[in-house]
Amino acid sequence: MPQSPRLEVSNLSCVFDGVAVVRDISLNVAAGQIMCLLGPSGCGKSTTLRVVAGVERQSSGKVALDGATVSDSTLHLPPEARSVGLIFQDFALFPHLSVAQNIAFGLQGRGADVSARVDELLARVDLKGYGDKGVHMLSGGEQQRVALARALAPRPKVMLMDEPFSGLDNRLRDGIRDETLELLKEEGTAVVLVTHEPEEAMRMADQIALMRNGQIVQQGAPYNIYNAPVDQAAAAFFSDINVISGRVQGALTDTAFGQFLAPGFADGTAVEIVFRPQHVKIDFDRGGRGPNPTASDGVPARAMVERARFMGHESLVEFRMEFNGDLIRATVPGVFLPKKGTPLWLSLRRDKCFVFPAAHTG
Repeated sequence: MPQSPRLEVSNLSCVFDGVAVVRDISLNVAAGQIMCLLGPSGCGKSTTLRVVAGVERQSSGKVALDGATVSDSTLHLPPEARSVGLIFQDFALFPHLSVAQNIAFGLQGRGADVSARVDELLARVDLKGYGDKGVHMLSGGEQQRVALARALAPRPKVMLMDEPFSGLDNRLRDGIRDETLELLKEEGTAVVLVTHEPEEAMRMADQIALMRNGQIVQQGAPYNIYNAPVDQAAAAFFSDINVISGRVQGALTDTAFGQFLAPGFADGTAVEIVFRPQHVKIDFDRGGRGPNPTASDGVPARAMVERARFMGHESLVEFRMEFNGDLIRATVPGVFLPKKGTPLWLSLRRDKCFVFPAAHTG
């Protein structure tokens, strides 16, 4: 028989003062898996997390841990009865307690057993010998490790993390983030993590649930969500995009880059072709000859350089299309800073372009 998910959220909805903050959310998270709730501020991520924790109560739907219901229309177990750990942005450590006392908070049992668990966790988070120190004496990264150890101490089945790394210095964030998630996976803890940063979600998550207006609009592995976005807004959430407009005729759309297939769209439908700047190919031959693209690049189009900027590890070049005046952005590895007005030929990676219905503007 297939193993039940460690955390199961089914058709969860929350209505506050007549406003639906969360609408029909469903999630399954296995032991040792990291699920990231990703989306802009106010989309319902933190509310979903609080309902799973038991801090908020849903209007409808069910939350189950290891197949056992902890919250539905009639049952609502309190947070302390749910075997969940919580880590927030501010760590919420007790300043009047030592590091060891913070970690031991909430543990039950004999003193020797508690001390052994605290010592084990101090070693796991690389803070051996710090037990007697006050938390105010620690750096931000060390405090984050204490918060993690405290949350792990009672061996929760699920760890809920709300923007836990956003308060850390950028130089520390990546290392501490990776160490934290490695430890959680080793413990077999199911993790639900909230963030509004796509790069963080891509780096951390096994599965991403992209949220918008209280709903999950797309759910899947980071690679799949990035490379097969459900709509233009989903594509734009993960990176800068270029958009060119067209109209369907005979399942094809004419553009400066040739015809694009638009299967499933009726004749006359307005569509938008979306592609990322890194998938624009530039012809570097200045001899006035057009490029010689591969079959996957389609038809080349001529454009004039509008502006070029060096971004550190790549250059961003903006072009004005000769065909219709559209502005197209391209990224080039390293330093490439052509002068304004330089004519160049552009082509597109056809396999990296997406065709969506035109967004309504009025």
